[in-house]
Amino acid sequence: MLDRGRHGERLAERHLRRRGWTVLARGWRGGGGEIDLVAARGRVLALCEVKARSRPVTARQRARIVRAASAWLARRPPPPGTEVRLDLVTVLVGDGRPVVRHLPGALGDGG
Repeated sequence: MLDRGRHGERLAERHLRRRGWTVLARGWRGGGGEIDLVAARGRVLALCEVKARSRPVTARQRARIVRAASAWLARRPPPPGTEVRLDLVTVLVGDGRPVVRHLPGALGDGG
């Protein structure tokens, strides 16, 4: 079976796709960090951190995500007028159905 993090990322991806997002990348590494999911919908580009545990995103983790996001944007600049966000997707898996929440902009400004 998949580890909790990978399983959470798959559930998060499915959640976003069902809501009209196009997933552009999974587990992208660069700038000394990782972006779990990069997704686009309309004129919005969301660089997403997926949390499948109840622990909050630490300042150190956020700094790595921001560095990775900056590296992504440097290599793939979005078209003018694109809203770039650092989103959080939480996945709670218990005895019942998984609960997935997409929190737009929860990690601050994407640049």
